[in-house]
Amino acid sequence: MKEFYVICDNIRSLENIGSVFRTADALKVDKIFLCGISGSSPTNFDSEWRNKNINPKLYSKLVGDKSSRHKISKTALGAEKTVPFEYYSQTWRLVEKLKKERVFVVALENNIRQIKTTASGGVPPLGGKSIIYTKFKPVFPLALIIGNEVKGISKRILGKSDKIIYLPMRGKKESLNVSVAFGIAGYHINKFRSFRQKKQ
Repeated sequence: MKEFYVICDNIRSLENIGSVFRTADALKVDKIFLCGISGSSPTNFDSEWRNKNINPKLYSKLVGDKSSRHKISKTALGAEKTVPFEYYSQTWRLVEKLKKERVFVVALENNIRQIKTTASGGVPPLGGKSIIYTKFKPVFPLALIIGNEVKGISKRILGKSDKIIYLPMRGKKESLNVSVAFGIAGYHINKFRSFRQKKQ
């Protein structure tokens, strides 16, 4: 199997996180990495997970807060129980770790043209790394980064990515909902993975 990971970089909406879990289950994603403010899954927070890489504040919030659990579960529809996940407080540290493990890191970002790079920022020019998603040929193992609903993916993380892909927008809006965009890019990536056909 060609490993496929998803990195949620500071996604604020718990409903969006739930949708990401549901789509990740459909795509047979190997693991979701929840980073920064991204809400964690409500169901796997038992004694087995307390010793794993989980944000303690999110743990206490989600164990005690039924409304937060409901927001994720409402859109995940059980997928929060089937997709493995880990939490990292800093996305860039996770990206560096994965790259050391020879994971190809791809950022899904539509606002690349608005990002101005400076020599003092230590981030290389990003324009040459950005291509339309349909022309992207995945390299596995692969991690796809999806970003904050308003700010997108930070310039620092984009600079550490091996490739940046974007979705064409023909109307007046600049981007899609993060979970919808993930689904489109995810199904494109899955065309390059192999699966056994389910028996009817």
